[in-house]
Amino acid sequence: MIAASLSMWFLLKKILSAVLMPPVLSILLAFVGLWIARRHRRAGLLIAVLSLLSVLVLSWPPVSAALVRSLERHPPVALEDLARAQAIVVLGGGADATAPDSGSDVLGRGARERLRYAVALQQQTGLPLLATGGSFGGTRAEALVMKDVAEHELRGRVRWTEVHSLDTQGNAANSAPVLKAAGIERVALVTHGWHMERAADLFRRQGLEVIPAPMGFSYLSPHRLQRVLPRASALADSSLALHEWLGILAQRGGAWVRRVAGSA
Repeated sequence: MIAASLSMWFLLKKILSAVLMPPVLSILLAFVGLWIARRHRRAGLLIAVLSLLSVLVLSWPPVSAALVRSLERHPPVALEDLARAQAIVVLGGGADATAPDSGSDVLGRGARERLRYAVALQQQTGLPLLATGGSFGGTRAEALVMKDVAEHELRGRVRWTEVHSLDTQGNAANSAPVLKAAGIERVALVTHGWHMERAADLFRRQGLEVIPAPMGFSYLSPHRLQRVLPRASALADSSLALHEWLGILAQRGGAWVRRVAGSA
C-alpha cells in the first residue's frame, strides 16, 4: 500500500513537472493566448507569440548554458577534501530501461556518466561505494543495474545498493541509515554539477557530512555556428535547469514553512 502510494506520488510529480516546464508549458500558454484572442485579440496574440518565442530563446545555447551554470556552484572535488571521505555515494540518473538488442537492463546516459566518475574516484581512493536508485514501472532497481555495470564493465565494486528511492529526497533518506549502520558519517557525493546544490542539502539534512564531488559540467561548443544556432539539446538543458531551480525553490520553501511552524 505504501509502495503504491509512493509510486502514485512520483507519477504525479513527473506529470506536474512536465506540464510546468518548457516546451509543454509554452505550448499550453500559446493555446491559452489563442483562446483569449477570440475576445481580446491583442492581449491573446501577445501571450501566444511570447510563449512561442520563449521556446526559441530557451533553445539558444548561450541561454541554456547560463541557466545550467547558475546551478554549478561547487567546483571539482580536491584530492585533500576527498581524502576526508569515508565512502562514495553515487546517485542514479533517471529511469532504467531494457535494451531491445540485448534484452538486459541498461543505464541512462546520466547515470552511466555519474557511475563512471564514481568508479574513477574509487580507484583513486579505495573508498567503498554506495549506489542509490530504485525502480518505477516494474524494471530492475537502478542501483542494481549500476552495480552490474560498475563491476562487470568499469572494474569498480559497489558495497551497498539502495533500491527503494524514486527521487533525490528518497536517495538521501534511504541511503543515510545504510551508511550510518556502517559507521559512515562523511561521504563524497557524486552527481552532476547542476544537481549538486539540492542533492547535497538533502543528504546533509539526514545528518551526513557531504563532500561534493560534482561532474558533467556545462560548456559551450568551440564551434561558433553551434554556439549561436538554436538546438533541441539546448532546450532540453534549459528545461532541466528550470526543473532543478523549481526543486530548489520548493525545497527552500518547505524548509521555511517548517521553521515558521516550529517557532509558532
